[in-house]
Amino acid sequence: MLFRRRKPAGFREKLRELLWPRKGLTRPPRYLVMRVLRLRATPHAVAVGVAAGIFVSWTPFIGIHFVMAFILSYLFSGNMVAAALGCAAFGNPLTYPFIWGTTWEIGHLLLSRQDTMPGQSVDLAALFHQLHITELWRPVLEPMLIGSIPPALVTSVILYFATFYTVRAFQGRRRARLLERARARLSNPMQETV
Repeated sequence: MLFRRRKPAGFREKLRELLWPRKGLTRPPRYLVMRVLRLRATPHAVAVGVAAGIFVSWTPFIGIHFVMAFILSYLFSGNMVAAALGCAAFGNPLTYPFIWGTTWEIGHLLLSRQDTMPGQSVDLAALFHQLHITELWRPVLEPMLIGSIPPALVTSVILYFATFYTVRAFQGRRRARLLERARARLSNPMQETV
């Protein structure tokens, strides 16, 4: 292997890397932000893509989040890569417990339900294994879907505007920098040949 370690990492080092990466915990979010900012699309397209990914991440349909984000992004003329990055950044294993708990509570509040079935429990593993969506709809999916709409709307609208203005400013600064470099190159043609 080309980039393999000479001495393989031991258990302690792997555990330390898992808990506290060598490059830090802020590197992955910074990478995602820079990846979104550097997309070659209009600020509106990038912002719509990110907003679509975030909106869809609130829904309980985990297996098809990317497909739903692509469809929403296409319908509102957004960027597909930005939609995928919005899905991946917002809907991940660290945020899903918060998302599910929030949508569950909001859904029950909006549907005016105290408890789904008092005195009864729902065996989610068996329902998912046997794919009884009809039995799963009323106690689980319906409140989560209804409860996902308000926070999805709020977060996607807020992050649409935040992304739009950030991308527009970044692209403006980048365009000015490239224009300055081009002017410097044109004013000193001899410096280029040396």
